[in-house]
Amino acid sequence: MSKIMSLKEAVSKFIKDGSHIAIGGFCPSRNPMAIVYEIIRQGKKDLHVYVHSHGQAFDILIGAGLVKRVEVAYGGNGRFAPTCVRFRKAVENQEIEWEDYTNFQMSLRFLAGSLGIPFIPSKTSLGTDILAKEGFSEKTRKEPKVARKKAIVMDNPFSDKKEKVVLLPAINPDVAIIHAQYVGDKGTVRIEGLKYTDVEIAMCADKLIVSCEEIVPESYLRENPDLNSIPFFMVDAVVKVPFGAHPTNCWGFYDYDAKHLNMYREIAKDDYKFKKYLDEWVFGVSSHEEYLEKVGIDRLLEIKATPGYGFKIGLDRR
Repeated sequence: MSKIMSLKEAVSKFIKDGSHIAIGGFCPSRNPMAIVYEIIRQGKKDLHVYVHSHGQAFDILIGAGLVKRVEVAYGGNGRFAPTCVRFRKAVENQEIEWEDYTNFQMSLRFLAGSLGIPFIPSKTSLGTDILAKEGFSEKTRKEPKVARKKAIVMDNPFSDKKEKVVLLPAINPDVAIIHAQYVGDKGTVRIEGLKYTDVEIAMCADKLIVSCEEIVPESYLRENPDLNSIPFFMVDAVVKVPFGAHPTNCWGFYDYDAKHLNMYREIAKDDYKFKKYLDEWVFGVSSHEEYLEKVGIDRLLEIKATPGYGFKIGLDRR
């Protein structure tokens, strides 16, 4: 049975109201934007979102009012928004619940989930408010899939020294969504460039949706198997969406769209303008193809990666 399907099919089949979802990518890099736009179009609500350090997809999903709570290390779009605008507004207005960890802690939590273990020990954040302050209420702690504690500090049971260790809860979301450069026709995933925590995110979830720039024969990926990132049997849905990470970048294919990200930052500050942005860029297009037509061929060629490089040489990034 083929795993290749449309955006509408993948989102409708695997993401439900109240789903716990983990989003791959990092700040303005390789966000699964096409999937997130489709989640918004389908109106999936009350989502519990897990991200490492994230930007555009994370922010617009929160801005659309579909996120109930988040677990996050950092929410920002780099120079375009050191703190994600809609994320910040949602926190300040108490519209979402949120719990913060360090970058390393989130990496470890995704790793624990991918290894199938309930928690993982560390020494990170001892003596800091990261461990002293919890974001979730006691009521939230009683919900399935939500950790009963943010973290637990205990004595190292393998040492006679008075040495403290931090136990971090594993992350096991219902669905993970990531964007990759290549996926085989049976589902093998190849991520080129920095992988961030996408492999761990993919392997810690019950279901995995992968959007990609190209679908290639499995035989092509078998020629250099050491370059592959995720085995086919971990993947539940494959969606081909060229420029599926726009306006964030996808190494080897295109750079980030600085003009769009700058525009978004200014629009996102105003509730009315942000709603108009959603109406125009998300609800105003019925498919990814229509979205790309709206972006325009000139802009897409402008950010296309320079051959031999993973990015666009000479791109105006202001």
